[in-house]
Amino acid sequence: MPRPRPLAALLFAIAPALARADDLAADLEAIRAKHGLPALGAALVRVDAPETDVRVAVTGTRRAVDAARPGDAPPAVTPEDPWHLGSCTKAMTATLCARLVERGKLRWTSTLAEVFPEGRDRMDPGWRGVTLRQLLAHRAGAPPDMDRDGLWARLWQDDGPRPEQRLRAVRVLTGAPPSPTPGTAFVYSNAGYLIAGAMCERVMGRTWDDLMGEEVWGPLGIRSAGTGAPGDPEAKGAPDAPRGHRREAGAWVPVEPGPGSDNPAAIGPAGTVHMDLADWGRFVAAHLRGARGEPPAQGARPYLAPATWAELHRPEGPERYALGWGCPERDWARGPALTHAGSNTMWYAVVWAAPARGFAALVVTNAGGEGAQKACDEAAQAVLRRAP
Repeated sequence: MPRPRPLAALLFAIAPALARADDLAADLEAIRAKHGLPALGAALVRVDAPETDVRVAVTGTRRAVDAARPGDAPPAVTPEDPWHLGSCTKAMTATLCARLVERGKLRWTSTLAEVFPEGRDRMDPGWRGVTLRQLLAHRAGAPPDMDRDGLWARLWQDDGPRPEQRLRAVRVLTGAPPSPTPGTAFVYSNAGYLIAGAMCERVMGRTWDDLMGEEVWGPLGIRSAGTGAPGDPEAKGAPDAPRGHRREAGAWVPVEPGPGSDNPAAIGPAGTVHMDLADWGRFVAAHLRGARGEPPAQGARPYLAPATWAELHRPEGPERYALGWGCPERDWARGPALTHAGSNTMWYAVVWAAPARGFAALVVTNAGGEGAQKACDEAAQAVLRRAP
């Protein structure tokens, strides 16, 4: 799951005139065809008015056309279809943590030794003082991979309850010294978010999956969210949702939902969420409004306190990574942007948001790799040209 990239292609001045939103689907289709992707989707989110506006456009098919099957016509994607968001999940896990901090269940300074006292003696001493905030900011010394003691391979085989899977992973990860020293450097780490998710589960006695529904998706009106690859693995006939794709021998090969269609379930807090574009837009809109000091919707109760939003969006170091968000300064954003990208190698998603201007661009595709990234960058430009 990639970290936010500089995306030099987005260093442009946005035209002052609005392009017609109903032309976006045509632009997406040209980009999709140019890069040979199965499907491409995008949304323009605007919160510069009392009501949030999320405009969605999609093009392509739920699975790639099979050139070996004459007349093959898989179903077209629809605006209601769900898409895998990869590491864009991290902002959602950080938001869950913020909710628990406000409820007094956690502190940004809560340490692993405090939350897992029974495991303190088994932890390398360097891990005992690692804080929740350090984990969410990728400054905990958590490893950039999970290969130690064959952990990654074991996660694929572990079919126990997800909280127990995560606890077993925490024991392995904290059994060796963190590197670099916690708090000294940025190292992008899915493992750190796995540990943060386990901390939420421990203090609440609920699964991360359930907590996401109760504390993030439900309150923000998100109804299409789930984890893992979207779609019903038992569905017969035409695909009921977009399929992720791998590139093999120059062709896109669809991957059916089920084993092998996503990363191991244990790393859910780092990047296994799927949802439709309108719902993702609702989540991003909440962050846009929070950054602007506004409630999530007209007349709504505040979702988080202004100081909590500020903490979520406060970047550290030259990487300017906050909690689940990259926060680079961009001229077109008139200040800090909020951005992240995500991929499990079979899907790709990216978000660019400009709180000062009250809009965001969301882009998704059901394929991975360099071509998918380039297409999504181009699609993000097409969306941002329609921004005010």
